[in-house]
Amino acid sequence: MITLEAFGKNDIRGIYGQTVTEELFYNVGKAYVKYVQQRCGKNDIALSVVRDARLHSVPLAEAIIKGVLEAGGKVVDLGMGPTPFGYYSEFIDAPYGAIDGSLIITASHNPPEYNGLKMTCEKASLHEEQIKEVKEITKKVIDGEIDTTAPKGQYEKFDMVENYTKMQMELFGTEKKNVKVVTDCANAAAGVVAPQMLKACGYDVVELYTEPDGTFPNHHPNPSIESTLDVLKKTVVETGADVGVAFDGDADRIGVIDSEGNYLTGDKLLYIYSTDIVPNYKNSDKKPVIVSEVKCSQALFDGLTALGAEAVMCKTGHGYIKAKMKETDAVAAGEMSGHMFFKDKWFGFDDAVYGASRICHQIYEAKKKNPKFKLSDLLEPFNAVFTSSEVRFPCPNEFKKPALEKMAKSINSNPDFFGDKIKDIITLDGLRIVFDGGFAMIRQSNTEPVFTLRFEGKNEALCNQYKNAMLTELEKICNSMKG
Repeated sequence: MITLEAFGKNDIRGIYGQTVTEELFYNVGKAYVKYVQQRCGKNDIALSVVRDARLHSVPLAEAIIKGVLEAGGKVVDLGMGPTPFGYYSEFIDAPYGAIDGSLIITASHNPPEYNGLKMTCEKASLHEEQIKEVKEITKKVIDGEIDTTAPKGQYEKFDMVENYTKMQMELFGTEKKNVKVVTDCANAAAGVVAPQMLKACGYDVVELYTEPDGTFPNHHPNPSIESTLDVLKKTVVETGADVGVAFDGDADRIGVIDSEGNYLTGDKLLYIYSTDIVPNYKNSDKKPVIVSEVKCSQALFDGLTALGAEAVMCKTGHGYIKAKMKETDAVAAGEMSGHMFFKDKWFGFDDAVYGASRICHQIYEAKKKNPKFKLSDLLEPFNAVFTSSEVRFPCPNEFKKPALEKMAKSINSNPDFFGDKIKDIITLDGLRIVFDGGFAMIRQSNTEPVFTLRFEGKNEALCNQYKNAMLTELEKICNSMKG
């Protein structure tokens, strides 16, 4: 029996052979043709298909392609590659003309036993309500309530690596550059394009774990977990590299290590990119908008404002960031997990491979003016604050909402709750309590029975003061609810 349990808010994802199967993908392929035909108002539609390095991505790709073709859709098969290949395919000349949508087979940074599917249509990822619609159509296809019989669609393979690499070469040049970069592809999808593309653009590239292997034998493909990048850090320092770049399982998230071996959090990375992006709009009639999430350092938002950008804060989650980018016509965006979105000199989607090219080019341009340049030179706003690592506080899902309400009540009823003057309370996503030069934040995890908390102060003592105050109260609240 085919289950639809793998359908989530933003994609399809689950354990291969259990909730993610060839049978499901075959029927989703049929259903997606119907969905895109309805969205685009035409029967003649073309879909690109790309897959990550997981061992079972091949049979899943074959199944979904079969479904698309049998429902009359055209398929442009991109083979193995990063998720951004799917996004990118809708912006270029490809077989059959314009691509109407993409089916991207990946489970991103999840362990090897997982797989899944990301979907796009009309140059945008599907949001929650659209995912629900595809789910309903899929159910009707499985139940035989929708007739998907049609003349078999056309099929063609397309070399996206060559096309994508050529575009990067045109953007960033091919002259030999005095920049050394270490790439950690985590034996995942980035390995098919990132190192050779950077070499083609003139950089000195040291490769780690380039060969795709869906078992991920060397480390988990999640660059937002700093411990997965220990070898990358060591290699950057030992080889005297200017930068190290790491990619997640499908290369839509980037991790960056500076020349001293320091891990750059997502907010620091977005600020670095912004120092290059914002000056491009100095003669514009309006300030460039840059979007980031509620978990980011106050130094980021204050720093963006000082650069001359309009800094916009939104809820955590790349779906929210994409929506806010569209709403505000933002030129760039980023989140702590390493999703970096570029509309300046790119197409607006999150692309870690492009992000690697862009930061290498930024270093190259800076070193032409100052041969001793280091990425850390750009992080002055962050030197004025002390930021804690993320704290994860276990809490049953059914307790999270009332516990957060009790926390808000405790803070609002006691002006001296943190022992420092509160400037603002932001309720965009949980509670972000803003002080002069710092903040305390608590939000519910969307995926796990935990609260996530972050703290920042003008110094370590103040940061710990905010942290201890909130954690003490949270523990008291949760214990009372359990009791």
